[in-house]
Amino acid sequence: MNYNKHDKQAEADRYDLRAIQVLSQEKITFSSPGLSYLPLYLRTPYIFFDELLIKKIKLGDRVLEIGAGTGRHTEVLVKSGANVTATDISENSLKVLQARMMHQLHIDVPVKVADMEKLPFEDRSFDFVVSAGSLSYGDNNIVLNEIYRVLKQGGSFICVDSLNHNPIYRFNRWVQYLKGKRSISTINRMPTISLLNKYESKFEETQVNFFGSLIWLSPILVFFLKKEMVGKFFDRFDTLINVKRSAFKFVAVFYKK
Repeated sequence: MNYNKHDKQAEADRYDLRAIQVLSQEKITFSSPGLSYLPLYLRTPYIFFDELLIKKIKLGDRVLEIGAGTGRHTEVLVKSGANVTATDISENSLKVLQARMMHQLHIDVPVKVADMEKLPFEDRSFDFVVSAGSLSYGDNNIVLNEIYRVLKQGGSFICVDSLNHNPIYRFNRWVQYLKGKRSISTINRMPTISLLNKYESKFEETQVNFFGSLIWLSPILVFFLKKEMVGKFFDRFDTLINVKRSAFKFVAVFYKK
């Protein structure tokens, strides 16, 4: 089943509208850099993701960010000194991204409006492709092949995203759909263990870590424990018991040799 074209346009329009609201401000204000927009108990996978980017991406590397949005996760890429190109289907979101990077780092980041199913770049163009929560916005098989195509030999795809196995998380995503905050295609395309297996089959070497197996308990635990203690409890559980299918997030590195 192909990604619904109507849904894709609806997602682009939704993000364009949000970005227009930001751009229309007399003085654009940005949320604090980093992960301060997330509750403490949700930050661990993104901290792990950022640490991987810092460790692996070096000065002069060519990096493609897909589904970059307004640039919440672009800063760490730019700070590495890499040659970063940010892409998204929402043109106005990319305008916000450029304004954010200029405001925070005084750097003009190259951007390109692009569908991740049809990346407008030559084969073997990038040392890294990076994605933060964007894999459900395209046909999984097409996106997988496009990422592989534009990566150089020896390049890597690094991503953080959500899993779609836990019934509680699935229910919440359906609620968001009913509220008009998600399209049906993004729910159907949410990453699964099966999709991760496809990436592992396509790429020569993989590293996958799972997070948040008990995040669904957070609304209850925050009434009894401090938020930082709740986060530490979840992290400890994930370390002791590597549960995949109930995980909330995963961070993966796929190597093209």
